[in-house]
Amino acid sequence: MSKKQKTIQKEVSLSGVGLHTGNTVNMILKPAPINHGFAFSRVDLEGAPTIEARAEYVVNTQRGTNLEKNGVQIQTSEHVLAAAVGLDIDNLLIEIDASEPPIMDGSSKYFVEALEKAGIEEQDADIEEYIVKEIISYKDEVTGSEIILMPSDTYQVTTMVDFGTKILGTQNATLENISDFKKEIADARTFSFLHEIEMLLENDLIKGGDLNNAIVYVDKELSDSTMQKLKKAFNKEDISVKSNGILDNLTLHWANEAARHKLLDVIGDLALTGIRIRGKVIANKPGHLVNTSFAKKLAKIIKTEKRNNVPQYDLHQPPLLDIHQIMDILPHRPPFLLVDRIIELSDKHVVGMKNVTMNENFFVGHFPGAPVMPGVLQVEAMAQCGGILVLSTVPDPENYLTYFMKMDNVKFKQKVLPGDTLIFKAELITPIRRGICHMQAYAYANGKLVAEAELMAQIAKKK
Repeated sequence: MSKKQKTIQKEVSLSGVGLHTGNTVNMILKPAPINHGFAFSRVDLEGAPTIEARAEYVVNTQRGTNLEKNGVQIQTSEHVLAAAVGLDIDNLLIEIDASEPPIMDGSSKYFVEALEKAGIEEQDADIEEYIVKEIISYKDEVTGSEIILMPSDTYQVTTMVDFGTKILGTQNATLENISDFKKEIADARTFSFLHEIEMLLENDLIKGGDLNNAIVYVDKELSDSTMQKLKKAFNKEDISVKSNGILDNLTLHWANEAARHKLLDVIGDLALTGIRIRGKVIANKPGHLVNTSFAKKLAKIIKTEKRNNVPQYDLHQPPLLDIHQIMDILPHRPPFLLVDRIIELSDKHVVGMKNVTMNENFFVGHFPGAPVMPGVLQVEAMAQCGGILVLSTVPDPENYLTYFMKMDNVKFKQKVLPGDTLIFKAELITPIRRGICHMQAYAYANGKLVAEAELMAQIAKKK
């Protein structure tokens, strides 16, 4: 039985201090529509620009996983994303009035509590899940960090950490079922070593830090000068080292809390693939760099497999829309009407077909003696399919025209020749708003992908 996508029932807010800025950060977690995924919105900036939680937007991994799109940044995204994944949520809009979410206690605990307070509800759409069929791995040859993803019936994660220090030693942590995230992983707090804290203090990079949102492992002798800096930074009259080698005012939740927090980070970073994963992750010495590098690799593999997975349709069945019904919707007319049939149509996707014959007028000049369908017309045909999708949302499509706004990532894979049957599939990337349709489109022929493009179009009433 298929599983349904989930979001939260109502918006919920929380506030805290940004770890690196020391400023108060306000966050609102909001419900999001189907197929929206996770996204951040910087409401402190003009236009409240949105950054989708995707691996392609990772720009650096210093002191957290940092995203950037069109010059707008989000820092330390991993803890709130891990909370959403850990609660089986698919669609969420995260509004913040700063570049980083509040650090809270350095874990996902408070984000989990806020999301549960908002309530979680199913949506009327099946989840999209990547089912791992073979081993996928990534290794950082410099650090020796490695992530392996293998087939499994459920999403499982194991982390193994070894920092080569007597204080921390070797630790392992395992999450066998994502439903145990709240109980087993969410409370695991971030940690650092004393030498790292010293560097951050020297560069004024942890203005929001205190001993309640980071476990500090003392891996070197605590000098008087360092002691004074820590007292000032953490606003404490006295600081000491506990018998387990950790700065005081903090008690570990688990002996392997460091390994559990690394597991939390892995879940948050792999959320950037944009899809649920059904497989087992084994992460050896994980960190944000190897996590996000693996997420980028996995996202590319998923995109390639999806692109090469040619859908099958029974072309002998009566079409959902024939050429006459298409002309009732689209303003295009021959010789520029490039869709013959509509096979499928929903509120978020459309599938169309075109029989390419030698009688096409463009073959006269493209090219004499070697007829090939122009790539620009393949894109136009995909866009016309998308036009049917967006025009199907208005009661009087005959009174509208469709206009191209943008095309990105256009690729042509195979030649389209006379006698080919083209199948077009277009899926919404974001919900249709104000007549604007943003979609991913594919064209197939002879069991192969021949073209793909990310398209944006808008409908407007005829004058």
